[in-house]
Amino acid sequence: MKQPGWILLLVAILANACAPNNVKNEPNWEKYFAEYKVEGCFMLFDNGKGTFRVYNIDRAKERFLPASTFKIFNSLVGLETGVIKDTSMVIPWDGVVRSRAEWNQPLSMQHAFHVSSVPYFQEVARRITKPVMQKWLDSIKYGNMKISRIDTFWLDNSLQISPDEELGFVKKLYFDQLPFHKLTMQWVRGVMLMEKTPKYELSYKTGWGIVGKKQIGWVTGWIEKNGLPTFFVLNIESENPDIDMRTIRKNILTNILKDGGYIE
Repeated sequence: MKQPGWILLLVAILANACAPNNVKNEPNWEKYFAEYKVEGCFMLFDNGKGTFRVYNIDRAKERFLPASTFKIFNSLVGLETGVIKDTSMVIPWDGVVRSRAEWNQPLSMQHAFHVSSVPYFQEVARRITKPVMQKWLDSIKYGNMKISRIDTFWLDNSLQISPDEELGFVKKLYFDQLPFHKLTMQWVRGVMLMEKTPKYELSYKTGWGIVGKKQIGWVTGWIEKNGLPTFFVLNIESENPDIDMRTIRKNILTNILKDGGYIE
């Protein structure tokens, strides 16, 4: 008898997440999305406890453009191939004035990652070249593995990835389970660290893309507390052209992590 798709998805996720013994649906997390009038899903895998919690499992299996969460993958390939020498490597500003002032200057890889500079990582992708990038996409099986133009494919809805695939990807990155050198993965984990307090370390990458009228937002990464990681992925959607995506996605992430006791 053929199993429903969502059951097969859960089996695949759980196998990838070391088979946690407790899978819990979290419909109460809906309030965090309703507060900002957005649709979305959230997945949370506590590696220490072996628990898996999810809101909106149906959306978690859908693929969307990764937008700037692809900078994680782009950084890994750039460092592995030597296109990026190290995280301090500067790419000069091309002189084109863009809407985000922090992009209009020479940037190191670490700074470019933190300000999510599209031009910096477009240049990295061009230097990697399409055949090499395709090889790595195929090797890791990143989403649907599709490339259109080498410097826009993660932004133009050609490349797509699902929230559960994003979760599995960052989990493998954390545990050195991707086919890159350990130093490469260590460097990328380092630039992903966004908040460090005496009680926790929060590492992630955001993303924001547009498909037709839809604004797609992401946050994917992990929070480490007492030396134990908990992996998460947030995906949201809105047709409001004036949405404050940066504030909303961070607030939803923070609220759910507080709900789970990861942030006090």
